[in-house]
Amino acid sequence: MLSLTLTGLKLKNPLMLAAGIMGTTGGSLKRVAESGAGAVVTKSVGAAPKPGHPNPTMVEVDCGYLNAMGLPNPSYKDFQEEIDIAKEAGTPVIASIFGGEPDEFVEVACGLCPDAFELNVSCPHAHGYGTEVGTDPVLVEEITKAVKSAVEVPVWVKLTPNVTDITGIGLAAQQGGADAVVAINTVRGMAIDVESGYPILGNKFGGLSGCAIKPVAIKCVYDLFKTLDIPVIGVGGISDFRDVIEFVMAGAKAVEIGSAVGNNINIFNEISSCMEAFLEEKEWTLNDIYGMAHEV
Repeated sequence: MLSLTLTGLKLKNPLMLAAGIMGTTGGSLKRVAESGAGAVVTKSVGAAPKPGHPNPTMVEVDCGYLNAMGLPNPSYKDFQEEIDIAKEAGTPVIASIFGGEPDEFVEVACGLCPDAFELNVSCPHAHGYGTEVGTDPVLVEEITKAVKSAVEVPVWVKLTPNVTDITGIGLAAQQGGADAVVAINTVRGMAIDVESGYPILGNKFGGLSGCAIKPVAIKCVYDLFKTLDIPVIGVGGISDFRDVIEFVMAGAKAVEIGSAVGNNINIFNEISSCMEAFLEEKEWTLNDIYGMAHEV
């Protein structure tokens, strides 16, 4: 009932692991895949090793989590082995990659063999990367076009919500040849220790994830669905099956789950079971509810 084909990839359900959560090693990616995910997305990797920002890099707040990891990674040169291990689960593996300009993205993409790529042009706290790249529609189109021309697998573009109008960036990705867009990455945020007056995160500010950003993500997915001709993958604040249903009704072809996995690795199986029961009770299929909110 929940199986689908997304940009040519066969998924047993529309639930995927989001980048940045349990995505650093092949073993952890494989474990998530075996826990019911329809696909898994790796931690973002780049052209050169990065240590990331100084600690603290993550803090729990009332409405979710703030993180400023700073894109720590071993570089793509040491990462293909992890992808190969993850593929042993028989679940699509999507490589999240980043760079500062088109050639850097292409270098990384050409050095890896995943089932698809997710271009990270949306990390809100890495100088020279992420949002600093992804708020420029011209650059987003150039990066997408360059990677799409260099690889033979689907290319997804992960968009930042930290813009005035996300549809302009989505259109740029589509014009560059993207097979899908992913919305959204984290929302810029900050926390301060009132006892000392110092920002809590080592980088001072970071990205907010968790339940607080779900309404923002839903609106972005809704707007992108109306504007684009390519699939939209929703992410942001999903913790139960009703959240997934809401994203699909807004126009998400599939979803990615991040923060909630940290508390419950079995969330994929649990949500799948609840979704199937809900759809059966309503006598709906996944296709029936896809974009349903646009029909009223």
